[in-house]
Amino acid sequence: MSTPRKAFGGAVLVAALAASTLPATAAAPFSPAQPVALLAGQGDRDINQTRTRFAVHATDLGIMWRDSRGGTAVVFGDTYGEGWGGHGAGPETADWRFNVLGHSADTNLADGLRIDSMVEDRPGHAAEILHRDPAVSEVTVIPTAAVSVGSRDYLHYMSIRGWQPWTTNYSGLAYSDDGGRTWVKPTASRWPNQGGSARFQMGAFVRHDGLVYLFGTPNGRFGNAHVARVAEPDVLNPAAYEYWTASGWRADVDASVPVFGTQVGELSVLYHNGLRRWVSLALDESRAAIVLRTAPAPNGPWSGGRVVAHAVDYPALYGGFLHPSSADGPDLYFSMSQWAPYDSKLMRVRLSDVPTDPNLLSDGGFEDRPAGAGPGPWRIGGRGGIDQGLGQAHSGRNNGWVRHDTGWHDLSQKVVVQPGSRYRISGWARTSATNGEGYFGVRRPGGGVVAEQRFGHLPDYRRLTVEFTADTTEVEAFGGLWARSADTWVQLDDVVLERI
Repeated sequence: MSTPRKAFGGAVLVAALAASTLPATAAAPFSPAQPVALLAGQGDRDINQTRTRFAVHATDLGIMWRDSRGGTAVVFGDTYGEGWGGHGAGPETADWRFNVLGHSADTNLADGLRIDSMVEDRPGHAAEILHRDPAVSEVTVIPTAAVSVGSRDYLHYMSIRGWQPWTTNYSGLAYSDDGGRTWVKPTASRWPNQGGSARFQMGAFVRHDGLVYLFGTPNGRFGNAHVARVAEPDVLNPAAYEYWTASGWRADVDASVPVFGTQVGELSVLYHNGLRRWVSLALDESRAAIVLRTAPAPNGPWSGGRVVAHAVDYPALYGGFLHPSSADGPDLYFSMSQWAPYDSKLMRVRLSDVPTDPNLLSDGGFEDRPAGAGPGPWRIGGRGGIDQGLGQAHSGRNNGWVRHDTGWHDLSQKVVVQPGSRYRISGWARTSATNGEGYFGVRRPGGGVVAEQRFGHLPDYRRLTVEFTADTTEVEAFGGLWARSADTWVQLDDVVLERI
C-alpha cells in the first residue's frame, strides 16, 4: 500500500480523505473530545515508544476490549516500520504488517494507555497476527471489532479485495485461546460480501447479559448499521445469530433491517452502566466528524448523533474505538486515527459535554457544526444553505434556508426508521411573502411522499408538525418550496423526528 487508498487500516479513499480533511479555521477547538496521549506511532506525547520498543513507526485504529486475561487488548491495523515515508501508509517495503496486537494492564487513563507488551515474532518486533487468505485475492486483513468470552478472545475482521473501490471478499471471525499470541480463522465463521451478509462486513462487538451483540455495516463508510445477537457459546457460528428485522429477532440475515445510519464508518458500541443506555461512536463522512449516538436498546431508537471530534480540529480523522472502561464513569475514552501523521491517539470526552436527546435526526437545529462547515448531514436540493450567526434562527445561532425565483428547492436528511412504527416530525419555518407552496414532511428516498404539510406565507416562525407510520426502513425528512417566477425563500430550524 504505497499509495493513498483508504483511511482505515492503512490507506485512503480519495473521497473519504477529502471529506474528513478541513482547514483548521476555528480560533478555539470545536470538538469536545481532546487528545490524552499517543497510543502507537511516533510524534509528540508518545508514552509507549512503540517505534523503538516494537518497530511500530506508523499504524492506525486501536480497537480495545477487555481480554480473556482481564487486561486491555489493543489491535491495530496496517502497521509500518523502518522505511516508513512519514505520511499516511506505506511504502509496502517499510516492514508492512497487516495488523498487530498489544496488551495493557493500565487502569488510569487520565495520562494515556500504557502498552506493556505486544505479540512479537522476534524481540523488539511486533508480529502480524492475522495473515492473508491464500484462497482469495486479498490486499490486507483488517480487524474491525473484538470481544472475549471466558478464556477465548474473538476478532471480527474484513478480508480486503481492493481499496478503489473499497471492497471486501468477506468478513470473518478469528479466535485465540492463548491470550492473543496465535489466532485461528475458521472458514465456517464468515459472512460473504453478498446478500444480507454484506451488511456485516465491518463490526462492533458488545457482550451484555449473556449475549454477544454484533453491530454490522457494509464495507466502506456509506452504509447503515444493523445488529445481530448470539448466545455466548455460539460466537463462531454465523448460523446461530439472530438479526433484528422488521418483525423482531430472526435467524435470517437477509431480513435484517438497519437500526441507524446512514453514513456509518468504523463503528464502536458499548453499554454504559451509569446511563443505562447503549452508546456508539462512528465516523460520519457527511459531517467530517466522529459522532456519538445513544439508545435504550441495541435495536434503538438511536439518537441522530452529536459531534465528538471534527476534522476542523483533527484533519483526516477516522476511527473512534471505545475503551472498555468507558462503560462506567463520566468520561468516554476512545482511540482515534488521523491519516497524517498516521497514528492512533487516546482521546477523552466527558459525557456532559455531549448532550443527547431523543431526536432521530442529526443536527436538527443546525448548531452542531464549526464555523464555515458545509451543510452535512443535511443535503441541499437546488439552492440553499446554512445561515451561521446571522440572527435569523428560531433558536440558537444557526438555521437552514432555501431561496430562488423558480423551481423546487429543499433541505433534506435521510434517517433510519422501523417499519410499522409511528413517528412525529416537527420544525419551525418562516417565509417570504411570496411563498405559496412550501412543504414540510417525510418522503421515501426512492421517491414518493409519505406525509407532508403544505404552508404558505409565514411572517414569523411557526411550528409545523406531521405524523406518519413508517412503511420503509429509511425516510427523508425535508422542508422546501416551489418558487413561481418571484424571489421566494423559506428559513427552517429546530427540526425534530421522534418515535411516538
